[in-house]
Amino acid sequence: MASNEYTHGEMQIDSQSKMYGGFMKASAWGSLILLIAVGYMVFTLSVGMNWLVSLILCAGAGIAIGMIMGMGGAWIATVVALAGLAIFIQLLVFLFGMVL
Repeated sequence: MASNEYTHGEMQIDSQSKMYGGFMKASAWGSLILLIAVGYMVFTLSVGMNWLVSLILCAGAGIAIGMIMGMGGAWIATVVALAGLAIFIQLLVFLFGMVL
């Protein structure tokens, strides 16, 4: 049976609300990063677009979508950092291609 201490409508749900908000924010970040990554792969591998043009297009779209969704400066910094990582990896591919 239910406890007699429970009063209908007086349950504290602050932590549940914060958890739900955090889950939704993480889901939005993860889905947008996945969308950008898949878009980059499609443009470079399937369409045959130059990797740098594809990177600029996907990073620009990611920043624009993040701004529209109000994701803030952390989102922009994340997209720029991921684009920098992609340039670094492409530089490594280029250098190892010259050696081999």
